[in-house]
Amino acid sequence: MANKRSAGVYYNGLLAGILSRDGGHYSFEYDRAYREAGGNRAVSVTLPLQATVYQSEFLFPAFINMLSEGANKSIQCRLLKIDENDYFSLLLATASGDSIGPITIKEINVTT
Repeated sequence: MANKRSAGVYYNGLLAGILSRDGGHYSFEYDRAYREAGGNRAVSVTLPLQATVYQSEFLFPAFINMLSEGANKSIQCRLLKIDENDYFSLLLATASGDSIGPITIKEINVTT
C-alpha cells in the first residue's frame, strides 16, 4: 500500500474535513472552520460533527457507501487499474465529481 494519502471531504462544496490513509490506518477530522461555522451538518451520523480525530483500521462506512458494487465496481477497477480491495484509491478516483448526495472527495496532492 502507498504511504500516507489524504483527501478533502466536501459537503455541498464546503471543505468539511480531511480523510487520510496511512498504511492500513484511516483517520477523519473535521475542518475547524467548518465545525465552528454553525449550521453545518455532519458528513454521517457515525461521524458526529465534533473536534475529534476519528480513527479506524477500515475505511469508514460513510465513505465505503459512496462506492459502486458488483459489476460496476469491477468495471471501474479494471478501467482505472485499481485493485478491487483498495477502497481508498477507488474512492479518490470516483467520488470527486458526480456523486449521489452532498459529499465529494478530492485528493490532496502533497509534494515532498
